[in-house]
Amino acid sequence: MSDHDETKVTPRGFAAMDERRRREVASLGGRIAHARGRAHRFTPEEARKAGQKGGSQISRNRKHMAELGRRGNAREDASGTTEEAWT
Repeated sequence: MSDHDETKVTPRGFAAMDERRRREVASLGGRIAHARGRAHRFTPEEARKAGQKGGSQISRNRKHMAELGRRGNAREDASGTTEEAWT
């Protein structure tokens, strides 16, 4: 084995930060981008189109959708949540 194979990789940058710090940095970056006018803001129409596109892709897999429904119902039953909480 060469020396190259035995070296350990040390995380750097975002990988070296804990999750809380990563979130702080990312949040700050987002705020700065919006303040400088460089961040994209979806219009309601753009957001609607994006949601429809994603929804149409995932709903093609009927087995997957059925499994999601079963899991969601199981979670509600386990937590005691009723439909009234969602309305």
